[in-house]
Amino acid sequence: MPELIEVELYRRVAERAVGRRIAAVHAPDAWFCKGVEPEVVTAALAGRTLTGTRRRGKLLMVDTDGPVLGLRFGMAGRLLVDGAGPIERLEYSTGRDDPVWHRFGLRFEGGGDLTVVDPRRLGGVELEPDEERLGPDAATVGRAALRDLLARSQAPLKARLMDQARLAGVGNLICDEALWRAGLDPARPATSLEPREVTRLHRHLAATIALLTERGGAHTGDLQIQRSRDGRCPRCHRPLDRRTVGGRTTYSCPRHQT
Repeated sequence: MPELIEVELYRRVAERAVGRRIAAVHAPDAWFCKGVEPEVVTAALAGRTLTGTRRRGKLLMVDTDGPVLGLRFGMAGRLLVDGAGPIERLEYSTGRDDPVWHRFGLRFEGGGDLTVVDPRRLGGVELEPDEERLGPDAATVGRAALRDLLARSQAPLKARLMDQARLAGVGNLICDEALWRAGLDPARPATSLEPREVTRLHRHLAATIALLTERGGAHTGDLQIQRSRDGRCPRCHRPLDRRTVGGRTTYSCPRHQT
């Protein structure tokens, strides 16, 4: 499932297409084009040149000399450039490829393409996406901003961290891994964190994102291999708690996450 880390890896591979001119747009699925007709997307992008890439949370933005193209990847979307991408198979997704899953694409003058592959059809493309609807990016959020988004919220800590309007980019796997490393219970009210705990969470969130990016994905955390009904804490080997927190299946250690 693409989280901040996967989308950052997609952004890096999309950089290969910067400077190329769009010869044709492949937009066969009207549902996949959010808030705009495929014909409008095609007309807006054909003949444009890619000028850069940016990311905020799970939103990838491809800048052109015309409109900004926003790409979202849902639960199982992947990005390919010239037929290859940084991730061959996502956790909890099929390893197969089917042309019908190619929901959107750009073909470039002189050859090559950029393609969004989405088996579950939960992602989407849009023009001029409103990135300000998202909170600060989790990879670069400051301690003070993290403190402020947790303050005065009685929502479970995990739910608050995964609220994209408050903090952009944290998904289920990053959240469980960071909270496990920080020793914090995902079900605690967000506002209950003391200043020293906010500092600890900020440090471990940044370190977790950096480490899992280096490893190649949100699914590479130490806790991930124990995400099962008989899983045990990698640190103390006590059976993990398996609960639903913030609407998501959550694993945590009852011993050291308080």
